[in-house]
Amino acid sequence: MLEEIEELRRRGVEVIPASGKAVRIDKLSARYREVAKQTLFLHPPAPWLLLHALWLCLWRMGTLGSVLRRIVLQGDETPKQRVHALGHTWLGACYALQMAKRGVQHIHAHHGYFSSWVAIVAARLLGIEFSLTLHGSDLLRNAPYLDLKLQECACCFTISEFNRRYLLEHYPRIEPAKIILRRLGVDSNRDRLASSRCHTTEEISLFAVGRLHPVKDHAFLVRACFLLRQRGVRVRCSIAGDGPERERLQQMIRELQLEGLVKLLGHVEREKLGPYYRAADIVALTSQSEGIPLVLMEAMAEGAIVLAPAITGIPELVIPGKTGFLFTPGSQENFVRQVELIRSALPQLGQMRGSACKHVFQQFNRTKNLEAFAGDLLQQLNRLPEYSRHENPILQQI
Repeated sequence: MLEEIEELRRRGVEVIPASGKAVRIDKLSARYREVAKQTLFLHPPAPWLLLHALWLCLWRMGTLGSVLRRIVLQGDETPKQRVHALGHTWLGACYALQMAKRGVQHIHAHHGYFSSWVAIVAARLLGIEFSLTLHGSDLLRNAPYLDLKLQECACCFTISEFNRRYLLEHYPRIEPAKIILRRLGVDSNRDRLASSRCHTTEEISLFAVGRLHPVKDHAFLVRACFLLRQRGVRVRCSIAGDGPERERLQQMIRELQLEGLVKLLGHVEREKLGPYYRAADIVALTSQSEGIPLVLMEAMAEGAIVLAPAITGIPELVIPGKTGFLFTPGSQENFVRQVELIRSALPQLGQMRGSACKHVFQQFNRTKNLEAFAGDLLQQLNRLPEYSRHENPILQQI
């Protein structure tokens, strides 16, 4: 999202970043710290703002009528989800009040969670349009009220062809032209090949990156390391990331007696991941749900061999046998077999490294894809041909 903000600002668009919850600015890198200082944090709202927002909701009940009916009377959402939606409606009114005097002309929300509901409410109250970007889990695993979000938005960007087809199949009333494929990307160098690496087949090193959260399923990777050791494979594994699963994973490592073989590195800054990618024999992803992970793009751009589950849009990036390897989702046995296959073939995988790097450069190039996203968004807003810095429009990013 930071790169999108920078690209839009480069084109003269004034962007007000917004976020649901405040973050610890002192823990951010310098680049993100500067944007965090500019960010409007929606939570927790001031008491006076809550009261004003409640009055606004009551006063503009007619404007919010269909939204409130959808929350209370329609759909198959759970009671808990309905209560959350009512709370997010209130927060959306708070947001609208904060934006009312800033000349906001459009709201763009990332992910289909509560931010997109806040965007619906605020856009209605302000009499403007909103758009959103859907990534992966926000439409596949947890998609409350997504029908209304798609109906209300001016356009919806999504990051994979799999996602686009999924939306058109499951929400057939949505106009197909409204769903726009715009891939994410990384900084890639088509000349950055890793064929000169010296890898040994005596020991295999795995590296994984991701928040320590159940959906990332790092426990799957830890168990796989245990199975590999049982088969006599010398394996080492490092996992970069932090999160609520850390304690559970540490306990599992102790119980399986993998201390010294599996290491939890904690949070590693994205700009410092390069050496880890280049040192690993395999960069592994074991998530249960994903869009198209930046981690895999970054690793492939560094010439790393990747192994990932054959889910969602991942096969659009990891083409089996050409740009990487896939395993059967949820199959520990298939994952282990793929690791053993890669281990035996490592000296012959130089061409695959080059193909992976080239594929990222062509299809997942951050610069090209950001330019395309910004152009599409401004075109949707009918601002592209006559756009001028002197118009000073404001694009709101949640």
